[in-house]
Amino acid sequence: MYSISEIEKITGLRPSTLRYYEQEGILPHVERNASGRREYSNEVLEWLELVIALKDTGMSIEDIKAYTELIRQGDPSLDARKQFLLMHKSKVERAVAQTQFHLEKIIRKIAIYDVLMYKKMK
Repeated sequence: MYSISEIEKITGLRPSTLRYYEQEGILPHVERNASGRREYSNEVLEWLELVIALKDTGMSIEDIKAYTELIRQGDPSLDARKQFLLMHKSKVERAVAQTQFHLEKIIRKIAIYDVLMYKKMK
């Protein structure tokens, strides 16, 4: 079990964010110890790592909540969950391709500057 400060160190998520996720139903199954302090299991940590990946790849909190609700529905929602992630994967792939396209333009521009600077040194 991990304390909230340990989870913060592992994930980089602030305690206020962890409490918000719990309040919004994104972070289920957070246990409390005898003192009432939150304790996070390995299962919760793994879930948080997925939430971070979804959020960092552009998924909204509302969509993460919707995905969480599908998980709560259990096995009958397996196909819906898969489709949900496939749609997100497609969006991420498009964003990565667009970023790669723009990066290549930047790299070409840097190369032009290298050539111009080299010619100026001659």
